[in-house]
Amino acid sequence: MSFKIRVPDSGHEFLAEENETILEAALRQGVGLPYGCRNGACGKCAGEVVSGETSCDVDSLRATARKEYEAGKTLFCQACATSDLEIKVREITKSSDIEIKTLPCRVEKMQLLTHDVMKLLLKLPETERLQFMAGQYLEILLKDGKRRAFSIANAPHDDAFIELHIRHVPDGQFGDFVFDGLKEKALMRIEGPLGSYFLREDNDRPIILMGGGTGFAPLKGMLEHAFHIGMKRPIHLFCGARSKRDLYMDEMMKPWLEQHSNLKYTAVLSEPEEGDDWQGETGMVHESVIRHYPDLSGYDVYLSGPPPMVKAGMDLFYEKGLPESQIYSDSFEYSDDALKAMGIQKPKTED
Repeated sequence: MSFKIRVPDSGHEFLAEENETILEAALRQGVGLPYGCRNGACGKCAGEVVSGETSCDVDSLRATARKEYEAGKTLFCQACATSDLEIKVREITKSSDIEIKTLPCRVEKMQLLTHDVMKLLLKLPETERLQFMAGQYLEILLKDGKRRAFSIANAPHDDAFIELHIRHVPDGQFGDFVFDGLKEKALMRIEGPLGSYFLREDNDRPIILMGGGTGFAPLKGMLEHAFHIGMKRPIHLFCGARSKRDLYMDEMMKPWLEQHSNLKYTAVLSEPEEGDDWQGETGMVHESVIRHYPDLSGYDVYLSGPPPMVKAGMDLFYEKGLPESQIYSDSFEYSDDALKAMGIQKPKTED
C-alpha cells in the first residue's frame, strides 16, 4: 500500500510506501526535505502534518528531536504515513538552502582504485549525516590550518559513508600523506557541503557529463542520483584519461549501461600506451564531445577535472552554441605546494 504526500507550498507530490519514512520516500523521488541525522537525534527534519495521519516510534527520539515532537512537530525521518498526507516543511531547492557543517569523521576504508587514485570512505558520528546535492564537495580541515577540497563521489541517498577519490600528484603533501601515512580508523575533520556544482533537475534537456581524472568523482555521484530518482533524460558520460591505467571505475559502466537505456559512455585516451590495445577513441576528451554533438545548444553540460581541460572544453563548447546558462563546471586546481613542486606559479584544491 502507498500513500500520496503533498507539499502545497511547492506543489510537490510523492508516494510513500507502507512502513517507509516520509523522508526516505521524499529523497527517493527527488524531493529535497531537510535532515541532519536521519535517526531521530537532531530534529532538523521536523515539519507540520496539515492533514492525514502518521505513525512514529517516539521512544527512539533523542532529546533535541523529542523537543520538536513535544512542540507538535512531526519528525519526517522517523514518521511513516498511515494515510494520504498534506505536509508543511522547508524544502531544499538550491545549495544555499543546506546547512554547512564542520564535523569529525573516521576513515572507515581505503581502497586503491588506480596507481595514483585512492578511495576513502569516511564515517560520521552516529548522530550526524551530511546532507548535500549530487556533485558538491567538502573540505578536509588539516591541523596546520590548511584545507583540501574534494568532490563527494557518492549520491545523496547513499550517505552512510562519504566517498572521496584522492589523486596522488607529484609532491602533493596531502596526497603523500594519504598514500604513505594515512591509516584506516584515523580521525579527521571536514566542512561541507560546499559549491554550486550539482545536478540540475528543473528541465528536460539531455545531459552531457565530461570528466578528466578524478573529475569522474562528482559525475559518479550525479549519475547515481539520476538513476535513483528515475531520471529519464538522455545522459552521455565522457571520461578522459592519459592511458588505460588512468581510467578508473571503468568496470561500473557495463552494468550501468545494461540497466539504464538513457545512458551512453565514451572513454577517450589522449596518450594510449603500446600495451593498452586500445580500440576506443583517442585525442582530447572535449574534442570527442564535439565529434558526437556538433551543436550543443539544446544540452546541459557538466565539466569537472583539471583546469586546462575544463577551460578548453568551455571555450570550445561556447563556440558550438552552448549557452552560458547551460554549462556547469568544477575545476580541480592543485594546492600551492604541489604547484611549486611542478615548477608552476599559481594560476578547489586537489592534492
